[in-house]
Amino acid sequence: MVSLLADVRLVLGSASPRRSELLSQLGINFEVRPADIDEAVQAGETPTAYVARLSREKAGAVGRTGELVVAADTTVVVEGEILAKPDDQDDARRMLTLLSGRTHVVHTGVTVLRVGARSETQVVDTAVTFIDLDALSIAWYLATGEPSGKAGGYAIQGAGAALVERINGSVTNVIGLPLAETVAMIRDVSDAEA
Repeated sequence: MVSLLADVRLVLGSASPRRSELLSQLGINFEVRPADIDEAVQAGETPTAYVARLSREKAGAVGRTGELVVAADTTVVVEGEILAKPDDQDDARRMLTLLSGRTHVVHTGVTVLRVGARSETQVVDTAVTFIDLDALSIAWYLATGEPSGKAGGYAIQGAGAALVERINGSVTNVIGLPLAETVAMIRDVSDAEA
């Protein structure tokens, strides 16, 4: 597996520093090429259909013929509500209050695309349970600045880990890119081209 990944050159269709860090840990050579697409939820779209669609659209938007592209989209769902990136501090406070003491699901859609040839899309789900948060805990976390730009208003790889009681599933999925599944998809799409 390691030798295959060392030879892979791909495009990451995301501006997320977390996704870049995760790929870098694997020693994969990649170029960052963020996608600029409309990320609005379509009427009647389920959370899993939503992240799968966005990952496919991002991959298609940035890839050029022959390139191998990885694109992903992550969302948090609690009580049936999709929690994307908070609009502002008040929205982040609302999200953290909603997550307090509850289990939510993090869905990440990942697409690996060989432009003009083949693609695979998979949605990975992870259940995350938060501790009970009081107003002071929420104020402390908001003051870290981490909620900005994070689905669900928290970052498990940072201070947000202190909010998590338990996790069931892939930790890298919650960070924004489920590595085991992504590596398998890269291998599948690359092997199909060999």
